[in-house]
Amino acid sequence: MGVTEPEDLGPKEDRKPVSDEASSAFVPVGFALGIDGDASVTSEFAIPAGLDVPAAGPESEAQTTSEFALPQGLAPPEPVAGEQEGSAFSVPRTYSARHAPVAFTPPSGIPLVSLTKDVPWQDRMRTMLRMPVAERPAPESPARVEGETGPAVPRVLDLTLRIGELLLAGGEGAEDVEAAMFAVCRSYGLDRCEPTVTFTQLSVTYQPSLVDDPVTASRIVRRRATDYTRLAAVFQLVDDLSDPESATSLEEAYRRLAEIRRNRHPYPGWALTVASGLLAGAASALVGGGVVVFVAAALGAMLGDRLAWVCSGRGLPEFYQFLVAAMPPAAIGVALTVAHVDVAASAVITGGLFALLPGRALVAGVQDGLTGYYITASARLLEVMYLFVGIVVGVLLVLYFGVSLGAELSPDAALGSAERPLWQLGASMLLSLTFAVLLQQERSTVLAVTLNGGVAWAVYGAMHDAGDISPVASTAVAAGVVGLFGQLLSRYRFASALPYTTAAIGPLLPGSATYFGLLGLAQNNVDAGLVSLTKAAALAMAIAIGVNLGSELFRLFLPGAARAGRKAAKRTRGF
Repeated sequence: MGVTEPEDLGPKEDRKPVSDEASSAFVPVGFALGIDGDASVTSEFAIPAGLDVPAAGPESEAQTTSEFALPQGLAPPEPVAGEQEGSAFSVPRTYSARHAPVAFTPPSGIPLVSLTKDVPWQDRMRTMLRMPVAERPAPESPARVEGETGPAVPRVLDLTLRIGELLLAGGEGAEDVEAAMFAVCRSYGLDRCEPTVTFTQLSVTYQPSLVDDPVTASRIVRRRATDYTRLAAVFQLVDDLSDPESATSLEEAYRRLAEIRRNRHPYPGWALTVASGLLAGAASALVGGGVVVFVAAALGAMLGDRLAWVCSGRGLPEFYQFLVAAMPPAAIGVALTVAHVDVAASAVITGGLFALLPGRALVAGVQDGLTGYYITASARLLEVMYLFVGIVVGVLLVLYFGVSLGAELSPDAALGSAERPLWQLGASMLLSLTFAVLLQQERSTVLAVTLNGGVAWAVYGAMHDAGDISPVASTAVAAGVVGLFGQLLSRYRFASALPYTTAAIGPLLPGSATYFGLLGLAQNNVDAGLVSLTKAAALAMAIAIGVNLGSELFRLFLPGAARAGRKAAKRTRGF
């Protein structure tokens, strides 16, 4: 039974009636009788009478069409030779990189930024980073010889990431690392770049224009090594790259960076061990220890340092290294108490803790938080917490063992008396000097940081001991002086401020409060222990905030920095 087209039946009056047989009620719906009397299939989708059926080719098949098909009567656009199939993200055909339209200027205008050359590159780059990309002033492109091309973008980004990795691994703050990375990119003509720094990852993105594809590169920081000599060399390299008069080539920058990586540490391993012992002895003298206490604390710290080196060689994480290093000073203090030697065992243990407290990571973490890098700050403070827990576990194991042996360790022992201000001033300077050696600082900076540490302790002693001011406020002011002088010295040498501030805060670290808090926990006096640990945390935060505030105040009132227009990020006010 085939499908037939409806026939023209003529006028109504000429039509013949359908026979009764054909009009039976049993004829199915959808069937009709043709002229010849055969039933033919019809439906509501059949072509109505009077409409022509589109002619189909003899060999063509029905093609699928849609609402996106090109309507009849419209000719398709002429294809461009060599052009691939485009999309909504492709470059418009009317755009030409050689004949680009004039840049759009907002109605309010672009603010004028004065980047003076008499300020360090850190301030100039911070000013640029805190501005939107569209408002950053781009330097004029130098005239090039025909056929001459600049350095490849991937190589510039790779050099930028390698420099940022050394700075971040050395303990530099996230904002300074971003400023250094931006300075490197900008020195080679990559103005539209965005560096990003987290605790373990560095990335930089460069987009030549709004219609070009961005280029992104990243690098993971897996190892951290404290070497402020290497840090100063990297800062000098960035300073030379950002100086337009030096014109350092990319190959020269790679060569200098390779030399910085290959350079050996300025101090050998045995010198670091001796410095660790002298630091512990000086810290014990700060809290009232004598000659015997000095020697005992030094021996305990040197033994702990050697054990930590052994654990490091075996591949143990830093948590276990700090745990092991904290045990020998505590063990010597407990042994002297059990042997009934008339010495202050608490001063021995406190001196040993001074060499282990992570003051550098604490200052860097708080600085990142205050400058708006909350992810990096959280990661740094979490690292400080883990290292501190390692110290706590190591000391508590020894203290529990000593208390079970009958060691009479009194949490009410008086430490830090002001009866020997000259001795304590000398001990604070020795502590800062040895701390600088442990941080692998340049030998030319050791004297300056030693004097800075002495000034910090003198300010603290004058406020706390003579002025009877609270230790937290005294510590904050002394740390602010450290940050102020650290910025002054770094500006004078166009270097990082870390070598001048980290070692100088050593005498202010809360070693005695930490020890008494752990002792209270070991003797099941949880309330007193928590109070002492809270005091230690408050002192640590006062140190970090004081150092950062001193640095910011120096930048605020520095004439060159004020002319540079160093803008801060605008935050919400609770809404």
